[in-house]
Amino acid sequence: MKRRSVLKIILILAGALILTQSPPPTPVAAAVEFAPGVGADADQPVIKELVAAFNEAEAAVKKSDLDALMKFYALAYNYHGLKRSDVHRVWEEVFLHYREISSSHIFTELKLGQVDGVRKAYVTCTGGLHGTEKQTEKPITIDSWAREVHYLVKEEGAWRFLGNAGGTSPSTAPASAPHHPLF
Repeated sequence: MKRRSVLKIILILAGALILTQSPPPTPVAAAVEFAPGVGADADQPVIKELVAAFNEAEAAVKKSDLDALMKFYALAYNYHGLKRSDVHRVWEEVFLHYREISSSHIFTELKLGQVDGVRKAYVTCTGGLHGTEKQTEKPITIDSWAREVHYLVKEEGAWRFLGNAGGTSPSTAPASAPHHPLF
């Protein structure tokens, strides 16, 4: 009798495990979402501009249009020593190895500021970069991040990714600097 009970429990657990397995990631459209309450007290036109910048960058990624994508990186882009030319090379490699690329962004915090007359935005984000491997035709998560901060600067009338050159958000601990050079 005991053996039968143990077998039932094992079968139930195995069934539950099989049913809860998540499918491989599927590409999503330019997904920029705000967690509830995020940005409610912020300048709504600025929020629209930031979302538009992410959507335009996403459109460039979907087309594998490196020149259009690089417009969204500030001239002074610096990500822990990586410059625009380094990011250009990274994206070339991404476009070489993956197709049907898309990203998702869930903004959980938004801070706007101005330093020496330059508008800056600190957007805490969780998300991912997804695609299909050209060689295997399998969907894959190319990159993912949780509570990373996108540092943006208003340059030539448009929001651009600054890397971490702009320093950190006042509430960001030094050890939690961003680790994804694709921003």
